[in-house]
Amino acid sequence: MTTAAHPHPAALRDPAWLGRLFWSTAALVLLWPLLVATEFKPWTLFEADSMRVTGRFLASFWPPAHDAEFLLLVARETWRTVAIATAGMTLALALALPLTLMSTRVLSISALAGRMARRPFWFRQGLRWLLIVLRSVPELVWALVFVRVVGLGPTSGVLAIALTYGGMLGKVYGEILESGEVHATQTLLRNGGSRLQAFLFGLLPQNAAELTSYTVYRWECAIRSSVVLGFVGAGGLGQQLESSMKMFNGGEVITMLAVFVGLVALADRVSAGLRKALG
Repeated sequence: MTTAAHPHPAALRDPAWLGRLFWSTAALVLLWPLLVATEFKPWTLFEADSMRVTGRFLASFWPPAHDAEFLLLVARETWRTVAIATAGMTLALALALPLTLMSTRVLSISALAGRMARRPFWFRQGLRWLLIVLRSVPELVWALVFVRVVGLGPTSGVLAIALTYGGMLGKVYGEILESGEVHATQTLLRNGGSRLQAFLFGLLPQNAAELTSYTVYRWECAIRSSVVLGFVGAGGLGQQLESSMKMFNGGEVITMLAVFVGLVALADRVSAGLRKALG
């Protein structure tokens, strides 16, 4: 008699072991050429020379800079970083919303009959390609372009975030709107409602929470991006961090890194709180 203490041998075998083995082996076979192409050699981190350089670099972080003048500078640049991210997201919304409304198939009147007319179809395809172009160019590249056009400073960071995030928001907004229930929207369009009315009273009410949640998440990402953009002269905490690294001032670097970690953690908490309130 089989007991719980002595299970049948068949119960100890994984019935899907062959499939797991196959897919694990296939993943390794596909991953290996990628590792070779990237010259991925993590063991070099533990070589004597690498450990010595790492030790000197970490030792330069102590003690952290904490004089009043420097902390005031960090506070000002931190606030500027949040301002860059928020202003950039505001412009991204102003760009993404009209592009979303014009490129969403659900709001097409000609598509109510089944197949969209040729001219509206290609118009929407053109807008979708515009969104692809905007989000395909990293915000760092946009920042490099705008630094040369408008000069160093936060303006470059704001414009860079606006373009890249405008493309991201437009794409995801469109997918959210088209994946939900569209009966109310189509009913409004069939009964003479405008596209804007169909959006405001048909699509928006049922998708508002998801749209807002994604927007808040992107604002959190924009704060991280604004720090990185500072390394190419787009202002904010990142630009000050890059300057301190060039001067090999490890104390200032660790202080700003700590502030940045706190800033991201705070943004994460605000984002989570807003998503919870909307959920």
